[in-house]
Amino acid sequence: MVMGSPVTASADTLTYYSIAPGVRINVRSGPGTSYTVVRVLAEGSKVPIFCQTPGSTVTGTYGTTNIWDNIDDSEYVSDAYVKTGSDGYIRPRCS
Repeated sequence: MVMGSPVTASADTLTYYSIAPGVRINVRSGPGTSYTVVRVLAEGSKVPIFCQTPGSTVTGTYGTTNIWDNIDDSEYVSDAYVKTGSDGYIRPRCS
């Protein structure tokens, strides 16, 4: 099953969101902590969010959530560590 094809966004509409200060965050191959870590984002990183999807629940700097942000092809981070300004979905659901 293929999950989370990113939604195409043009460069002029793409917004980057800050990762929580002082945090290095695991980027996973799917929307949950059971997925493989594919890389680690450095402190101070900013990420685009192409789409969002429910996954495993994580407690982080910005609360507890089951929302996972798709930041690249098959790359997800927990929304609990991304400063979106919202406790809910801010982008379309991943298809």
